[in-house]
Amino acid sequence: MSRPEDTLPPDLFYNDTESRKYTTSSRIQKIQSDMTHRALALLQLRSPSLILDVGCGSGLSGEILSNDAEEGTPGGPHVWIGFDISASMLGVALEKEVEGDLFLADAGQGVPFRPGTFDAAISISAVQWLCNAETSEESPAGRLSRFFNGLYASLRRGGRAVCQFYPKNDLQKKMVSSAAVKAGFGAGLLEDDMGTKNAKTYLVLTVGGGEMDGDITGVVRGMDGVDVHDDRRRIKNRKGEDKKGSKAWIMRKKEQMESKGKVVKTNSKYTGRKRRIAF
Repeated sequence: MSRPEDTLPPDLFYNDTESRKYTTSSRIQKIQSDMTHRALALLQLRSPSLILDVGCGSGLSGEILSNDAEEGTPGGPHVWIGFDISASMLGVALEKEVEGDLFLADAGQGVPFRPGTFDAAISISAVQWLCNAETSEESPAGRLSRFFNGLYASLRRGGRAVCQFYPKNDLQKKMVSSAAVKAGFGAGLLEDDMGTKNAKTYLVLTVGGGEMDGDITGVVRGMDGVDVHDDRRRIKNRKGEDKKGSKAWIMRKKEQMESKGKVVKTNSKYTGRKRRIAF
């Protein structure tokens, strides 16, 4: 069975018909509700907060964010702002008169908000769409880099984000988590119903400067099926060891350019090789 993101770009896949079908499906509503409540539990919010909903779609998650604590929303009701690439999905949300503010935007081009705007962020079933690039001028690595760098900047220090997504394989899972770590997040991967067709992956992110100081281990301590990724110290040490102009330095610079979506020359046995002095 093909995955939606492998068939069409999200703005084309979620047309008027597909958006209404998605929103009115009782099965989708139940799944979306369960995953949103799971994400909220991982955020550990204790008071009303300003939350960014990335890939908000027709506002299924937003409706839960707007509920108060008595309806099962920790710390709620929350104020939320959502953006999505599908105009049809946002159109359905407007018809439903959801309480959040809505924007039409592509997460793969960044997060269009001022630094430190949000207390927290959630994203339900959206990040896997960033692992595809529709033109030769873009790359999945570049789209993920722009998204996570923008998300990191938009959160206040000490803020948290939870992104639920459906990775195609372990390589894609690592690509997503690595992009988050490179942006500066403390990152942990949590998988519910591991090894089943109903498996759901949550990327739990923290921003330094607050109570957690960017350390994800305090958020996921004691949870089963958690894999913590934090390569920041290793990357920092590696940078200190690379001499400018060396092969390792050149390879790292090319990797950084690729992560920004830029086209670089392919590596070969001549990459970084010193040339003899010509007389």
